[in-house]
Amino acid sequence: MGCCSSASSVAQSSKREWKPLEDRSCTDIPWLLLFILFCIGMGFICGFSVATGAAARLVSGYDSYGNICGQKNAKLEAIPNSGMDHTHRKYVFFLDPCNLDLINRKIKSVALCVTACPRQELKTLSDVQKFAEMNGSALCSYNLKPSEYTTSSKASVLCPKLPVPASAPIPFFHRCAPVNISCYAKFAEALITFVSDNSVLHRLISGVMTSKEIILGLCLLSLVLSMILMVIIRYISRVLVWILTILVILGSLGGTGVLWWLYAKQRRSPKETVIPEQLQIAEDNLRALLIYAISATVFTVILFLIMLVMRKRVALTIALFHVAGKVFIHLPLLVFQPFWTFFALVLFWAYWIMTLLFLGTAGSAVQNEQGFVEFRVSGPLQYMWWYHVVGLIWISEFILACQQMTVAGAVVTYYFTRDKRNLPFTPILASVNRLIRYHLGTVAKGSFIITLVKIPRMILMYMHSQLKGKENACARCVLKSCICCLWCLEKCLNYLNQNAYTATAINSTNFCTSAKDAFVILVENALRVAAINTVGDFMLFLGKVLIVCSTGLAGIMLLNYQQDYTVWVLPLIIVCLFAFLVAHCFLSIYEMVVDVLFLCFAIDTKYNDGSPGREFYMDKVLMEFVENSRKAMREAGKGGVADARELKPMASGASSA
Repeated sequence: MGCCSSASSVAQSSKREWKPLEDRSCTDIPWLLLFILFCIGMGFICGFSVATGAAARLVSGYDSYGNICGQKNAKLEAIPNSGMDHTHRKYVFFLDPCNLDLINRKIKSVALCVTACPRQELKTLSDVQKFAEMNGSALCSYNLKPSEYTTSSKASVLCPKLPVPASAPIPFFHRCAPVNISCYAKFAEALITFVSDNSVLHRLISGVMTSKEIILGLCLLSLVLSMILMVIIRYISRVLVWILTILVILGSLGGTGVLWWLYAKQRRSPKETVIPEQLQIAEDNLRALLIYAISATVFTVILFLIMLVMRKRVALTIALFHVAGKVFIHLPLLVFQPFWTFFALVLFWAYWIMTLLFLGTAGSAVQNEQGFVEFRVSGPLQYMWWYHVVGLIWISEFILACQQMTVAGAVVTYYFTRDKRNLPFTPILASVNRLIRYHLGTVAKGSFIITLVKIPRMILMYMHSQLKGKENACARCVLKSCICCLWCLEKCLNYLNQNAYTATAINSTNFCTSAKDAFVILVENALRVAAINTVGDFMLFLGKVLIVCSTGLAGIMLLNYQQDYTVWVLPLIIVCLFAFLVAHCFLSIYEMVVDVLFLCFAIDTKYNDGSPGREFYMDKVLMEFVENSRKAMREAGKGGVADARELKPMASGASSA
């Protein structure tokens, strides 16, 4: 099942004809076994971390001396204050909860097991003493009695940092967390190096909190608009390209005009009576509006130039879009495919994060430099982290590849069924059944290839972030070039993988054979691949832009009523990013359908000519497209060679269509 084969076998493979959906056989079985073994290894990591007591330490929490809260503990050798009975002390309390270690990703504070979290702020040691006497919850070190809180000279070191913020236990994890998270502002500011004035960050955060209802409403609006656009695609696919083009042109012009109008209006508004804080917010909004307006203007100009270049090729996409609309009418469950994939990814990511937390508390107790207890895994098992990270990438790519194979199988079933009345009751479920029974090994192999490219790119990105400001210009250029090349390679492999899955769904061949066959078909039709994929992807990109612009414009109009006390920048960025992600999830399915249809169309025209016994499978719209392209080729042949070469049909015998 390897990728390498002899020249004779390659020649035989290139001569064989495709037999869509006729024979089914299991593909890439060794890779399925390897993937199953890898998943068993992932399960071993989870089981090891739970078996070593990490689950109890994670859920119940533990203090700085290795004692698990809420239970009796065994004595640890050479570690003071270990082996204590904390049956009635069920919560973890940090003496300085806001002292975060960014590098080691933990709280740099002594942790104690306490009976109750302080629900109200404690400003003095007397308040801490009263709290201990009334609630029986000692917030100072175990070596200090509550009666000594106000008299001992060590109280400033052994007691919590004053004032003690009001806190409440985190559900299921028994940690006392401050109710007011403003104490973490310094931690957030440390992550944002471009902010020289901390008040800017505070105004941004307050802007998000003030407009959280608007942000939520706009996110729901983007979801509704995406679903509406999917419905529109189903029923007006023939004119969709022109509608999207016109709407995006009007939207870009209108959005740019509104931004410049708001900027001019706010700049002319009087500011004599405005208080200093509101004046600063107004200046931030004015600066943000200017940046938005300039960016929108540049985007509009670039958009017009691209449309001028592509205007002659729009007709190539309309036929495939029309057939894709029919696919969604016959296969309505395709619309919900992103939901199942997202649900599977969320479940896996939740499992992965939980196991990661288990690993963070697994291992043997070790005393650190400060004399406190940390749990570390030693020996070969300490490399389980790397295995776990590879599992995150490979299994996530596997889930996404399963979606691609499912969509490809359903669309292939639709295309190569001559009488659409004979389609399976649920082509999606039939595709899932074929995937599980025959092609999980192919999906595992394809996703592993993407993983092999993605891991080095992530390592280089991590190195670049760690060496930022330290490496010379040459090293920085080399790193960025390598990252860019790996990103391009990953995108190319993703596209080839998707077509390989389509070839597997058609002819039930292994991954390497399918990838080779799909690559040959794509190379033979390189001009049409460039034209149809470029225009099709661009049209779907315009749909995403339309949703983002509509949501962003609604956000600008709504946030305009809060301009006196809300900074627009962060809320608007959050809304636009969410709108783009939602639109991408929905329209990526449509993009997959168009790509699968194109490969099926190319195979159909290569191996069929319309004669008896070799009838076309394609829709009438695609047959008309072949005829129109032939006529255009004959006309263009008189006036120019380039257009004739672009519109040349893929099969000389296709004239009978």
